[in-house]
Amino acid sequence: MAPRANWKGYLKLSLVSCPVNLYPATSTSSRVSFNTINRKTGNRLKQQMIDSATGDVVEKDDQAKGYPVAKDHYILVSDDELDTIQIESTHTIEIEKFVPRSEIDPRYLDAPYYLAPNERVGEESFAVIREAMRDDKVVGLGRVVISRRERIVMLEPLGKGLLATILRYRDEVRSEDAYFEEIPNIVLPQEPKDLAHVIIERKMGHFQPELFNDRYEEAVVDLLRSKEAGMPAKAPDELPRPANVINIMDALRQSIAAEGGAVPGSAPGRVVAEAPGKTTAKPSSGTEASGPTRPKAPSRTKGKDGAAEPASAAKGGKAKT
Repeated sequence: MAPRANWKGYLKLSLVSCPVNLYPATSTSSRVSFNTINRKTGNRLKQQMIDSATGDVVEKDDQAKGYPVAKDHYILVSDDELDTIQIESTHTIEIEKFVPRSEIDPRYLDAPYYLAPNERVGEESFAVIREAMRDDKVVGLGRVVISRRERIVMLEPLGKGLLATILRYRDEVRSEDAYFEEIPNIVLPQEPKDLAHVIIERKMGHFQPELFNDRYEEAVVDLLRSKEAGMPAKAPDELPRPANVINIMDALRQSIAAEGGAVPGSAPGRVVAEAPGKTTAKPSSGTEASGPTRPKAPSRTKGKDGAAEPASAAKGGKAKT
């Protein structure tokens, strides 16, 4: 079954356009989630909207959006009124500008999507736009309305389609000045930098996301499996805390030794590590490349709302950890 599109519309470059679908490129559905329950009864708790003045429960039909203009005074806006707002980016992503990919600060990257043609008649136009960007090594910038909000979108070729990354606006990105202004300017000698380069080279490899598991998520799954089996929760291990570095040179030399090699400039008879830039680290191979196996969650049943939950867990509204 084909994935369901989050947005349908048109991709437009000047007078060239084609119908496209926008699909989310990430998912959090595999994360463990919890329901909120009544500890005394084991029943699921429901969230209700309460009038802040009367304390009465307000039913959904009586709930409305309100923009505060003064104390206890709001301008009410209905969903139907919001739906009447139509701008071009509601249904069309028009590429307004092309820029080098390197000019996009990574702090502006928000959420990735996949953009693909949704009709055979538009496939050629889509391919022309995609390949032109690929040949010129640029990305396109446009706008798109998602969840009633217009966002900047960056388009770049990805295989046979386009990767559409939602960008943050300038006022959503904080400047680093306030956080870094008290860091002193330090003129470093060459020797500690050379030792740091040796450590970097020994840890050099390639990005393999399958080697990185969510260890907290795995620990939560282990906890649930133990509780489902009637076992007590395991006492937490006391984790060592890193000590403050007193002598940076000693710490660097000890780090190199811990990585399985000799320290440059060590005593005769010991293997001396090659100077920085002389070695080429290779990514690990063999069974390690497949990454550690993610433990399976406890058996799960479907709650009334269709959400999966551990068989022994009470059923209730989800609350993310």
